Amino acid sequence: MTYISWKLPLCLVIVAGGAWSFAESDYFPPADKDGGWRTLTDATKIRKLAGMDLARLDQAFEFQKTETSQHGGLIVVRHGYLVYEKYFGRGNREAHPDMASIGKAFTSVSVGIMLAEKKAQIPEGLDTKVFNAKYLPEAMPLDDPAKADITLGQLLSMSSGLHGEGTNPGFVNNLPSVKLAPLERPATPLGQDLSALRTPLWTKPGQGYSYASASPHIASIVLRNVVGMELQQYIQEKLAGPLGFGAWGYAIHRNGSTLAHTPGGGSIALRATDAVRMPYLLLHKGKWGNKQIIPAEYVAMVGKPSPYNAHSPMGLMFEQNADGHVFGAPRDAYFKSGAGGSGIYVVPSLDLVMYKMAAGDQQLNPELTGLPLGYEPDHSRDSWKAPAHTQFTDGLIGGDDSVRRLLEMVVAAVVQ
Repeated sequence: MTYISWKLPLCLVIVAGGAWSFAESDYFPPADKDGGWRTLTDATKIRKLAGMDLARLDQAFEFQKTETSQHGGLIVVRHGYLVYEKYFGRGNREAHPDMASIGKAFTSVSVGIMLAEKKAQIPEGLDTKVFNAKYLPEAMPLDDPAKADITLGQLLSMSSGLHGEGTNPGFVNNLPSVKLAPLERPATPLGQDLSALRTPLWTKPGQGYSYASASPHIASIVLRNVVGMELQQYIQEKLAGPLGFGAWGYAIHRNGSTLAHTPGGGSIALRATDAVRMPYLLLHKGKWGNKQIIPAEYVAMVGKPSPYNAHSPMGLMFEQNADGHVFGAPRDAYFKSGAGGSGIYVVPSLDLVMYKMAAGDQQLNPELTGLPLGYEPDHSRDSWKAPAHTQFTDGLIGGDDSVRRLLEMVVAAVVQ
């Protein structure tokens, strides 16, 4: 089975569901310190109450463990029940891996909250052209006058025209039309914000897709300027606190220095059973208990193809399956992957969400976040290498293909 790879691999935590009653849909887990998710471990009860086949979930986990990443874990929740939670290598519920590009999803959701909260300050919402003195004074004067036409929605859909990192190609109408060469970095570093703001255009805004982490970071600068606080502080106030996260943070300590600002382009670091709370929030249309945390209108946009990107399945920082390119998953499924093979997933028609934890040694280094380790790591896979028959250019089984394949395998475990 062949897919077009739009991004990098992911980690996995899963919450799944099928037909559900009003009472079941009303369930929201307390913080882990207060008891956490309601849990099923018996195969018979998992089949009866959650409608899932435990043996098939074991198969999905073995695929992930054997073929896709050095360390990791799989969490599955259906009908509000945590039905599967297993780890391998240094994977652990208490681990804080650098979740790489999964952080982009948190940037997007935070912007959605900001647009409703600060509507008077940014009345045009996602249609707002942000490269100006009001929203991005740091970008002035513009290094390219064409950037004045970039909208917030384009930044969050990777269609701003900004050059992607690495050798990510430029897509036009779902075809890799332009082979982009890696960007040359200036001899004198520009700094975290200016480096993103000075990313060159490879095409006019809206005229193509290229996976550029600078785009969501620029969106986070807009948020910072509008709300007057760092993205991490805003997430703590609007998401982490209400959803009951335990210790969490960002991988901001790198190469002997600390990033000046929250990296909107990624590197959030969450405990595994907290990582699945955000997909569960999206599954419930942005509502947690009796509180509407994310505007329902924004959640509806997150789960569908973006009007800001006609060139790929990427919209508002999530990959949608509306075109059925993940053949074994429902067309309403959407997910966000991260380098190393991690990912968070939402499948509304199955009442399912999931998180795939996947990481290498460096992503699990506690020095990245400054958070205490909190558990005794298993070093049995420290020298693990992907099997020879699975080794692609990234040493794993097809990068994002493994993320999509795992989604298909978990969906196949749904029995009712």
